[in-house]
Amino acid sequence: MQTSVFERFVAKSPISVMARGMMERVLNPEQLNEWFENTADKQYTRDLLFSSVFDIMSQVVLGSHRSVNAAYQSTEEDIGVSITSLYNKLNGIEVATSAELVRYCAGQIIPLIKGLGGFQTPLVPGYHVKLLDGNCIEASEHRIKELRELAAGALPGKSLVVLDPSLRIPIDVFPCEDGHAQERSLLGDVLSTVKAGDLWVADRNFCVLSFLFGINSRQAFFAIRQHGNLPFTKLGKEKAAGQTDTGKVFEQKILVVDKDGNELKLRRIRIRLKKATRDGDKDIFIIANLPKSSIHAKQIGVLYRKRWKIETAFQELTEHLNSEINTLGYPSAALFGFCVALVSYMIFAVVKAALSGVYGANKIDNEVSGYYVADEISATYRGMMIAVPEEEWLMFRKYTQSKLVAVLIQLATKVKLSRFRKHPRGPKKPATKRKNDPKHPHVSTARILAKRRSK
Repeated sequence: MQTSVFERFVAKSPISVMARGMMERVLNPEQLNEWFENTADKQYTRDLLFSSVFDIMSQVVLGSHRSVNAAYQSTEEDIGVSITSLYNKLNGIEVATSAELVRYCAGQIIPLIKGLGGFQTPLVPGYHVKLLDGNCIEASEHRIKELRELAAGALPGKSLVVLDPSLRIPIDVFPCEDGHAQERSLLGDVLSTVKAGDLWVADRNFCVLSFLFGINSRQAFFAIRQHGNLPFTKLGKEKAAGQTDTGKVFEQKILVVDKDGNELKLRRIRIRLKKATRDGDKDIFIIANLPKSSIHAKQIGVLYRKRWKIETAFQELTEHLNSEINTLGYPSAALFGFCVALVSYMIFAVVKAALSGVYGANKIDNEVSGYYVADEISATYRGMMIAVPEEEWLMFRKYTQSKLVAVLIQLATKVKLSRFRKHPRGPKKPATKRKNDPKHPHVSTARILAKRRSK
């Protein structure tokens, strides 16, 4: 039975209660520690539990603490080890373990999103669309001894992330400790996960012959923007294929040949844009092995455009989380922090799915700000954990899936959407050219305002 304190949080911040409840359901200490013991290869538990490390990192990612050290200080008595031991544990987490954490959580979250009705209409019916996107973790501070004398930015790692646009969550990640590694070097790992019926959508950096042939050989499909260095032979003339909101569409057959002499006939879709891209491109070329009988060239153009919108939304929300902690210089620690952010994003996705079940997906997508949702959770979470005893959250572990879905829907009905309303900005105005007077490097704001009022 919940206390009046718990009920006040339900009434005042139901979004925070949903997020905390989902953490208890999917990422409770007993569950995490058991998973870690079954997953980790070299690292093992001695005095510091994996669940404690995850809890500290999640507090930083969610914004309830600004740094790992601050989160450690608030729980030092509970975890019973030194800060050095904590950092040693973080720096030793295998990147394979971090990646498996994302896959494990995705497996737990997907049934809930579907149960909440958060499963969106497939971008292309009959195919499992997967969006592939790269992420390079921002340069870290020069805390490692060997970095202190270097002026260059220290890159602690990068990764490829697979997004499911129907579920609106990351479902897989391929981390790499080498921050200078070419993203293409990770495509072999991606290929090992390709399944028949998949439809992979990606930017031109992933337009590599070995990747294209690998997908095709697995009875899967792709719609990938053409890279300028892709060798191909035109088969016939280009033909008009209609028009989309972004421009005119054309299609042409081409032939590509890999290093072993294997041939593959593909469709080359050209979109003549009404407005050039930020890079100045007036034409976008998309390479696809999709059968013409099941998907028109215009649909492929729309698919690629939606891929950009979904990836942008994902990037914006990860920015609202502290997904790149630049005080973590060791690659394994930085990549673990990024993977914890991906897991936190999944928790957000469950919250949004519950809201969509009550208010409709279009309203949530178009009117609810990820920034304000993240701010609500980070501002409330820390106090809520102090005020509400841990045992009151145990019910989220015991619920059946149908009961949990009902509870999340009930909590969603209590959310006041006006508190999380988006405020889209208008078109950017040209920057005003500033005057520079070396003799007067500073001005008085009060005098300038007084001059304005005197006019």
